[in-house]
Amino acid sequence: MALPGGKRDATTTCYALIGSVAGMPAQLVKTLTWDQGSEMAGHAALSLATAVDVYFAHSHSPWERGTNENTNGLLREYLPRAPRTTLSWPTSR
Repeated sequence: MALPGGKRDATTTCYALIGSVAGMPAQLVKTLTWDQGSEMAGHAALSLATAVDVYFAHSHSPWERGTNENTNGLLREYLPRAPRTTLSWPTSR
């Protein structure tokens, strides 16, 4: 997800995530596991706006993000970075 203007503050991140999740089917987005970082200080607002539960991985515990890291590896392997593609889903829920 690209953040507007490259800003990584909590407010920008929260609104960008809400916008990204809003168009996805609820079955695809149930939880979000995040690294420790100040950009997720607005996680409560994200959960309230989207009904997505936010979890944080413990410091120095990459195995807690196993599915995420595996998925990222598969995406990098099968979907090259260029040209950029946009994924979209029907907006009806």
